[in-house]
Amino acid sequence: MLSTARMTLPRIAPDALVRWVGVRPVGPSTDRVGILRVRGRVGSSAPVAPFRHRPPRHMVPRFNRRGYLSPIWRDLPVEQFGHPSGSCDSERVGEGTVFGAFAHISRDAVVGADCNIGDGVTIEDDAVVGDRVTIKSGGYLGGGLRVASDVFVGPNVSFATDQFPPDPSRSPDPLQTHLEEGCSIGAGATILPGVRIGRRSVVRPGTVVTTTVPPNSVVEGNPARIIGYVDGGIASVPLLQGGATAIPDVPIRVRGAGLLALTRVDDLRGALIAAEFTSQLPFRPERAFVVFDVPSSDLRGEHAHRECAEILVAIRGSLHALIDDGTHRQEFVLDRPDVALHMPAMTWGTQYKYSNDAVLLVLASHPYEASDYVRTYEEFLELVREG
Repeated sequence: MLSTARMTLPRIAPDALVRWVGVRPVGPSTDRVGILRVRGRVGSSAPVAPFRHRPPRHMVPRFNRRGYLSPIWRDLPVEQFGHPSGSCDSERVGEGTVFGAFAHISRDAVVGADCNIGDGVTIEDDAVVGDRVTIKSGGYLGGGLRVASDVFVGPNVSFATDQFPPDPSRSPDPLQTHLEEGCSIGAGATILPGVRIGRRSVVRPGTVVTTTVPPNSVVEGNPARIIGYVDGGIASVPLLQGGATAIPDVPIRVRGAGLLALTRVDDLRGALIAAEFTSQLPFRPERAFVVFDVPSSDLRGEHAHRECAEILVAIRGSLHALIDDGTHRQEFVLDRPDVALHMPAMTWGTQYKYSNDAVLLVLASHPYEASDYVRTYEEFLELVREG
C-alpha cells in the first residue's frame, strides 16, 4: 500500500463538495490510488489519497484539525477518472471520461462523456470536445477547436490556432476549427486554423491540412490532397477485343444509378460514339456542358440536385467519379468515351483525379436552376432523411 506520509494531501474547505471518481493502478506495482473530484471553494482536482480498493459505503468524509482531507470517504457515484499526475480544472467534463499522465484540461474547456484523453494532452479554454472522443498522447487542443462526437485524434497532432501568431494588431479571438462526427486524424498531422474536417473523413499520418476536407474523403500529403473515399470501392470498365463496350458485372450500390453503354463504331477512318436519346438514355437532355483543364489535385462537383439527373461521359482522358445516395457510396473510374455514368436526382456527386488531358461531358435532364443545387453534405443528408 502507498504511504500517506509520502503524499501531499490537499487542503480542502469543509463545505467543499467531494466526489468519488475511481481507482487505477499506479506504476508497476499492484498499488492503486483513488482520484477525487473537488468542487466548491476549491474548484479543482485534488491530489489523491491512497488505498487499494473502493472504500465501504458506510465510510464518510472526514477532515483533520488542519483542514486536510482524510483518506476515508463515502463511496459516491463514479464521475471522472484520471491519472494522479494529470489535472482537470473544468467543471464541464462528462461522466466516464478518463485522462492520462500529465494531461491538463483547462477551466473553460468542455469535454463530453466517455472520452479517452491521453498522456500529455492539453485542452485549453474555449475548446469543446464531444462524446466518445479519443485523443492520443502529446496532443494540444487550443481555443476555438470544436470536436464532434466519435472523433479519433492520433498522437502528436498539431492544431494551429492563429495563422499570424506574431502579429499583435490582429484580433486575439482564435479561428474556429471543426472536426466533424466520426473523422480520424493520423499521427503527426498538422491542422491549420479555420478549416473543417468533414464527417467520417480520414487524414493520413503526417498530412498538413490547409483547407476544408470533404466528408468521407481520405487525404494525405503537404498540402493535403484527396487520394480516395471511405467505403467507396472502385469500379472500372474493361476494354474488350474489337473495341466492344462491356459493362462490368459490378453491383451498383447507389440507388437509381447505373453505367450506360453508348454506341461505338471503329474503322480505318477513326472512331465514332453515338447515343439515341429516346432508347439509350434514361432521359432526354435539356442541357449539356463540358469540363476540362482541371488541375489533377482539384475537385469538381461536391453537390447534389433536387430534381435534375445527370449523365457523365469522359470523352477524353480519365477521372474518378464518386456518387452517394446518403446511405451507400461508390466510386467509378471513367476512362472510356463509350461508357456513361447515370446519376439520378438527389445523388451527391464528386469528381476528382482528373488526368491532364481529361474532358468530361455532362448531360443534364433540366435547365440550369440555382435553387436546384444542394451545396452542403449536411443539408443533403437532412433532405434524404426527410424522404
